Amino acid sequence: MLFANIAILDENLDYVPNQFVATAADGTIAYVGSEEPAEFDGERYDGTGKLLIPALYNTHAHAPMTLLRGYAENAPLQQWLNELVWPYEAKMDAEDNYWATLLSCAEMARYGCVSFSDMYYHTPERAQAVAESGMKANLCTSPIAFEPKDISEFPCFPEMEEGVAKYNGSESGRIKFDACIHAEYTNNDVTAKSVFDWAKKNNVGLQVHVSETKSEVEECRQRHNGMSPVQWLDSLGAFDVPTTAAHCVWVDEADIKIMAEKNVSVAHNPASNMKLASGFAPIAAMFDAGVNVTLGTDGMASNNNHDMFQDMYLAALLPKGNLLDPALITPKQIFAAATRNGALAQGRTDCGLVKEGFRADLAVLDVTGPSWAPMTDPLCNLVYAGHGSDVVLTMCDGTVVYQDGTWPTIDLEAAKAQVAQRHARICDALAADAQ
Repeated sequence: MLFANIAILDENLDYVPNQFVATAADGTIAYVGSEEPAEFDGERYDGTGKLLIPALYNTHAHAPMTLLRGYAENAPLQQWLNELVWPYEAKMDAEDNYWATLLSCAEMARYGCVSFSDMYYHTPERAQAVAESGMKANLCTSPIAFEPKDISEFPCFPEMEEGVAKYNGSESGRIKFDACIHAEYTNNDVTAKSVFDWAKKNNVGLQVHVSETKSEVEECRQRHNGMSPVQWLDSLGAFDVPTTAAHCVWVDEADIKIMAEKNVSVAHNPASNMKLASGFAPIAAMFDAGVNVTLGTDGMASNNNHDMFQDMYLAALLPKGNLLDPALITPKQIFAAATRNGALAQGRTDCGLVKEGFRADLAVLDVTGPSWAPMTDPLCNLVYAGHGSDVVLTMCDGTVVYQDGTWPTIDLEAAKAQVAQRHARICDALAADAQ
């Protein structure tokens, strides 16, 4: 495809009007420049009134939880998990995970996102949905292990082994498989260390929930001789592999120093943290310390949508309001968190920029709407006034996965119908259990 006469955010995330961007058959960006290529054999896309940006990377999701959208509401985290989410998830089967993941892929593509880090179960079915959608994902199986024994002794271990052998690097690298523990408070030293050792052995990354609530940190310190969750993870070797730490709301200066030194990526989830009243992650301090801050939507029971434009907006404003400093956090920092930083967290070093040779992970926005006028500062418009609904085209590895209300790779109506039916079945079963 040749994007012609289109404004872009270039590799420095600077606004440049009237550019030409060509993608190649191998899914890369073949050309970026102000002159039209002399020879191009492909579809021409008129960029008048449009802005081409690197697509978004969602670094913390639970895609099958689309089934729970609107289900677990108005409850603090531990009640939310124990009384609502976990009983519901116990009723979910493999096919539920497939259809809910497929619907999540459609929603993310609609809002310009091409890749997500997903912590859940039933990896084969989630991988199938991602493969069919044409999108990217870093999948992991999320063990909850209270009994102190090696991970190889738990029922989830065969799925982890299969994840590395069958899915890591599959679909021409679109799908990766990571190691995972759910969190410190749902694991123990023995099991956690065996997972981290397994990650090193298999040369994969790690996904983990970290310091999401104040009580989580306080209870961790009681269990582990004063160590915070970050310190506990570090003591067991978690950060010896590339780690994405989700939330990090209640980290302190010492934690941030460790994360910066160990190149930990933080998946900031502002909408989820607000909805569950977990608190305000100190991302300004993280940026200052050199931590790779990224953005995530979390699951649909705690957001309740995959529109990362909303998360960018919240991430840009919350530190200013919380710390009473309007100079904190620039739009460029937030947009980098949603794009290049996220790609790096997922180990996708050739993604996240509009740059020759990089993967053609791109989104096109219609910037003719009222919220884009005047365009005094395009990045300010993008972060403070832009909406996911402005996206008119999403491309992953050079393949269009959303364009003008259509999903070329996904049967949206089938996915919506399946998710609705399956949600009703699970709710009926939970109601019967309660009688």
